[in-house]
Amino acid sequence: MLEHADYQEEPEQPDRLGHRRVLLVSTNYAPERTGIGPYATQIAEHWVNEGNEVHVWAGLPHYPAWRIHPAYGPVWRAVEERNGVLVHRRRHTVPSRQTALRRALYEASILAHGLVAPPLMPRPDVVLAQLPSLAGATLGARSARRWGVPFVPVVQDLMGAAAAQSGIRGGGRMAAVAEAVEAHVLRRATLVGVIHESFVDPVVAMGVPRDRIRVVPNWSHVARPSRPRVKTRALLGWPQEGTTILHSGNMGLKQGLEVLVEAARLAPDVQVVLMGEGNQREALRSLGAGLPNLHFLPPADEAEFPNVLAAADVLLVTQRASVLDMSIPSKLTSYFVTGRPVVASVAAEGGTAQEILRSQAGLVVRPEDPGALLDAVRKLAEDPLAADELGAHGPAYVDAHLSREAGLARMTALLDEALAAREAHI
Repeated sequence: MLEHADYQEEPEQPDRLGHRRVLLVSTNYAPERTGIGPYATQIAEHWVNEGNEVHVWAGLPHYPAWRIHPAYGPVWRAVEERNGVLVHRRRHTVPSRQTALRRALYEASILAHGLVAPPLMPRPDVVLAQLPSLAGATLGARSARRWGVPFVPVVQDLMGAAAAQSGIRGGGRMAAVAEAVEAHVLRRATLVGVIHESFVDPVVAMGVPRDRIRVVPNWSHVARPSRPRVKTRALLGWPQEGTTILHSGNMGLKQGLEVLVEAARLAPDVQVVLMGEGNQREALRSLGAGLPNLHFLPPADEAEFPNVLAAADVLLVTQRASVLDMSIPSKLTSYFVTGRPVVASVAAEGGTAQEILRSQAGLVVRPEDPGALLDAVRKLAEDPLAADELGAHGPAYVDAHLSREAGLARMTALLDEALAAREAHI
């Protein structure tokens, strides 16, 4: 039985009364709780609450575990209603290991099923699509062109750049294809949304006029912690004394989480916790076998997630040294609400480092350098008042810049502007 939803073979949907009809193309959607899925879900539900009719063209839930959610095992093609949103599901492959070929098959299966069986729905007023899914962006652009309506892609990440830096075998060839597809799709957009200003120049380089690009930052999509840290640590079995550091989210190649295994090896007095799923989880377990201070946790549920984050002394973001990531990991906006300091082991020129420095909620150290990471952690542990002061900047930054209300308002403004631009040319 599906969680919070019923599904059936897809019938054609009748016209409904509503302010506007919106199609959001996003491979990732609820019940996924990390990555792009929560943002797509909150956008769609927000637009429903504003009186719009909203359809989402999605894949099957699979992230970050990279395996299909058990409730969707038998689903091939279906529509479900979730909190007023009509979600059109299409089956696709899910690679258990990340190689260029497997990732290409994943995208190809999304594209092929979408071309064969697009959602049966009335003509929308506007189509939005979430990148980095190349297939989703292509299907969104094609649908908008077929219906003759505005098309607005929102760049959460660029797959071409990510593939080139990922360490995935065959990533160079994949990057060239991805960049060509991204440029083709983005040049045909009415407006292009990007989640960080660091994406603006690369998108302009693809041939998109600068005056068609809008910065629409993501927001913090989790609630504030609801329980004292001491109590959560007791429930988790973490020591009240000493230092516990936590990484939450996807365990993939891009994250370079081997640095945390080596940090645990170098510092037996520091408890290192990795919480989440991902295709590198078992490899990391094997690498850290026998380390008593290295711990793995499954993803926490939605209500408990902020409490677990807040229970840590330091929260971690890591990336491979070869990755110059312009995107902002969704974990970072979640980390900020907890009031705990962040240590980011990332390239200083990337979007994550820029956001850490802008928020003043953490420290940035060299990527893939366990010694530098531990030095930063020990600096915070030795001065808990300074660490608490640093961490307190996170919630203040969320309130000022990353509130859900502000983020959703920016997305609505993007939709309004795209529709207005279209009407001005009719």
